[in-house]
Formats: sequence, structure tokens, C-alpha cells
Amino acid sequence: MRPTRTPRPSRPRRLAWLLVCALAALFLTAPASGAAAAAPAPVPGTLTPYNIGAVYTAGVSSGGYMATQLHVAYSGTVSGSAAFASGPYDCARTSLPTALNACMNTTQDLQLAQLEQLTRDRSAQGQVDPVANLAGDPVYVFSGTNDSTVKQPVATALSDYYAHFGARVLYNRTTAAGHAWISPLGPNACGVTQTPFLNDCGFDAERELLGHLLGSVAAPATSPSGSLIRFDQNAYAPGGSAAALSMGDEGFAYVPASCAGGAACSLMVALHGCKQGYAYQGFGTRFVEGGYLNEYADTNAMVVLYPQAAPTGTLENPNGCWNWWGYLGDAAYARHGGKQIEAVMGMVRALRGGTPPPPAGGGSVTLSSVDAQDGYVKAAADGSGPAVGTLEDLSGYALGRGTDGKVNRTLLSFDTSRIPAGKEVTRAYLTVSRSSGSGDPWSSPAGNRLLVDVRTGCFGGCAVEAADWSAPATVAGAAEIGTFSSGSAVSTNLSPAALAALDRSGTTQLRLGFASAPVTTAYLFVNQAAPVTLTVEFR
Repeated sequence: MRPTRTPRPSRPRRLAWLLVCALAALFLTAPASGAAAAAPAPVPGTLTPYNIGAVYTAGVSSGGYMATQLHVAYSGTVSGSAAFASGPYDCARTSLPTALNACMNTTQDLQLAQLEQLTRDRSAQGQVDPVANLAGDPVYVFSGTNDSTVKQPVATALSDYYAHFGARVLYNRTTAAGHAWISPLGPNACGVTQTPFLNDCGFDAERELLGHLLGSVAAPATSPSGSLIRFDQNAYAPGGSAAALSMGDEGFAYVPASCAGGAACSLMVALHGCKQGYAYQGFGTRFVEGGYLNEYADTNAMVVLYPQAAPTGTLENPNGCWNWWGYLGDAAYARHGGKQIEAVMGMVRALRGGTPPPPAGGGSVTLSSVDAQDGYVKAAADGSGPAVGTLEDLSGYALGRGTDGKVNRTLLSFDTSRIPAGKEVTRAYLTVSRSSGSGDPWSSPAGNRLLVDVRTGCFGGCAVEAADWSAPATVAGAAEIGTFSSGSAVSTNLSPAALAALDRSGTTQLRLGFASAPVTTAYLFVNQAAPVTLTVEFR
């Protein structure tokens, strides 16, 4: 067993804290004020199936970003989206400075072409639904000319993003609004940016957006007459803890009497912005009541789901924003596997009568790779002359072609007996962190893929040995890790065959390697100072 490593010094936390504070100050900041509209009192309940067909998303600010993430990640389920005061899909790319400077301000180029290519790449890798689904989808974008929080060029980039994928975009960019959700029930004047971030701009934005998404709408009810259900969000949170995802314990769903009676209905997922969640400093249900969606729901056969983000007790997310820049270490926040995305989609499935939430006792376990059994092996491109790599403690686990012309593969061991007995494994994925590297092995040759092989037990002995380079796997190519140049990356989900191959009584080994031997020197080292993790979800 190797001696305990001394972690490398991290970058000063003060800068990160200042950036988080800056984000918090820009997104929906102001002293509390504003009145709520009349609405039914929430009643405790659960999410039960209704006769729901089409699903749409809508949101403001961080909720606008989340609405787009849900639409792009699950375009096979979500048929259209509306976004107030936000920008294009995964604009931040796990970088808080990018979120601040490119996705709110315009001091940094948000690189729209790269975001569009990122979407296509994720679609090809199965990390989001097929991008072809977006063609023809209705999308509504709103950006106020007085919005200095998310500046209008950022929202214009969202409109352009969708248009480039063939969506039908309606873009309202001429209203002199501040940073807010626009509603006839808003207590604020149109041009201000202050709590509760519900602004009355003298027109019915909900008629405009719903008319575009649904095709046409009937006039709204004078006041809502359906039921507002308060439900437990922990039942839908991966791992069983909503707080661990920066989500509230309580969510809400507005159900018109017609939908409760079995009528065919649509579903709107409505996502509040920062400082608008139920759990934020007593904000309560003001967004639920003042968004002017329930009134339209009654007359247009539409259930409205109101998931709730919540503030963290740390500087990760003190204002209860939705996760659109990768806080709390969730590198998959904008695609399949994103913890908040999966929680919300679990709610959607429950309302549509699909897969129910995990039963009591369900959850997840995150396993760290076994330090004494991890390592890497290298060989010629044809597998000849294999040898165990020696730079693990200095640089980490090697992948790709090194300066010596050898091709490296990494071996990782996990104690999968820690998966609770009697549970059905539903999903598993790897998280790796880049330590250093040179060149781009994903483009040498073009389209190269970093694949994950799974072995029930060990490839040979559980300690790394030269023969592990070419030893047969139980399941080859069970998952894939997309290109990344810094930070962490999350693999695609392990295939069903790979889930079945996890050794529930002992060790499971994974081997990481590129599908094709790089033709030039192009490599990366991963996890020099911390273990790779395998997250396993079960029910």
C-alpha cells in the first residue's frame, strides 16, 4: 500500500467565495417586499398520475437556465420551453467566472458555436436526448431592456442557440423590464429589479408564452379553483436527501379539477429564480401564486409542477439558485445524471404515471477506488511489451499515448460489496478529475473515445499487473468519458450488462482506455491527489 499522499495545495478559497458572493449579488438581489396573489392554500399530498401528454418547462433567471437544461437533456419528454432572463444551454460549463462574465455579463465571449457543438457531442454520446428532437419545438425567450443582471446579448444567444437547432423561437426583447418573471399579478413596476421579482409590464406574458407553446389558449380563470398540493421532494432526490442537492424538502403542484377528474392535460414545470424558493428567508409561495400560470391551468387543462431549490448553509448556493454552473461538485448538472435534473424528471414521471420514485430505503452509495490496487499499465499500440506505469504518485493515472510512445490504460478497483444487499441497482457512473496532460487524445485520431471496461472481480490479481493491459473484460465499452480539458468529468451511465456485472460480494475492477491508440503524443493524467469515485444508485 502506498503512503498517504499529501494533497496539493488548492487554489485560494477566498477568490471562489468572492465569485459566489458576486453571483449572489447579481442574481435577484434586493430587500424583501411585494404582495402575493390570492391562491388555494397548499394541502399535504403526493404526486399521483394524471392523464398527461405534452410536457413543457418555463423558468426565470437560474430557473430559466434549468428550464433549458431540462428541455435539452430530456427533449424526448419535454416538448418546448420558456425562459425569462437567462442564456444558452450549459453556458457556464462548470465555471463560476464564466457564469458571471459570459452568461450574465458580456465581458467574456460565451462561445455560442462551442456550446452548440457541446450539445451535439453529448447527444452523440447519449448524455442528452437526440438533438434532432429540438427541431420544431416551440421556445419562448424574454429579455427586458432594463435587465442589467443577465444582459440582453446573453438572452439573444439563447434565442440563436435554439434557432440553430430548428426550434420555433418567439423572442420578446423590446419590453422595458428589469430582471424578473413578468406577470399581470406582479407587485413590482416593470423596469425594476427587486424582490419578489414579479413585474407587471402592462401585458399578459403568460398568454404570450403559453399561446406559443400550446398553440392557443383560452382566457384565464378569474382566480384559481384547483388544488395546490405540497409534496415531499426527498422522495425524488437521488440519494434521498433534497437538501444535499440544494433543494427544499417541499415542492408544489397545482392540479385543476378537470385534470384531477381524468381529463387529458399537459404539464408545465415552472422554475423560480434565485431568492424565490419557498425555503428562502420566508419567501413562501409568492412565485407559485404570482406567476399567473394557475389561472391559465384551470381553463387550459394544465397541471403546473413547482419544484423548489433551496439555499445551502455555505457559500456554494446561499440564495437558493438552481444549479446551472455545477455547484456542490455536480459536474453532470446539465445532462443525464445531473442530480437536480433527475429529481425533477422523477417528479415528471410520477405525474405522468411512469417510473415511480425509489421506495423507502432507496438511495445511492459513492465508492472511492481502492488506493492500494489502482494504477496504470502501458504497452505498444498492439499490446506488446506491457509494463506497470511508475508515475502514479507523481502525476496520477495515465491515459493515452505518452512521450515514450507507449499507450496507457488505467485500472481501478472498487469494493462493490458495499452496495446494500437486496437492492436493485438502477444506475452507476464514474467521476474522474484531470491532473495534467498534453495534447488531445480524443482527437488523435479524430473521434477517439475514452471507454470504460468492467470486470466482475479482477482482471488478474487485484493488484495492478502488466497483463491487465489486454486481459478480457466481462463487459467491454460499458461507459464512456467525454472530452474534458480541466476539472472533473462524469462518465455516461454504465450499461445494463455492466450493472449486472458489478460484484455484489467483493471487488469490481474498471479499466479506462482509449478505443484507438493515439497516433501522436496525446495523454492526460487523472486523480493524482484523490481517488476516482463510482456512484451507484439503487432502490
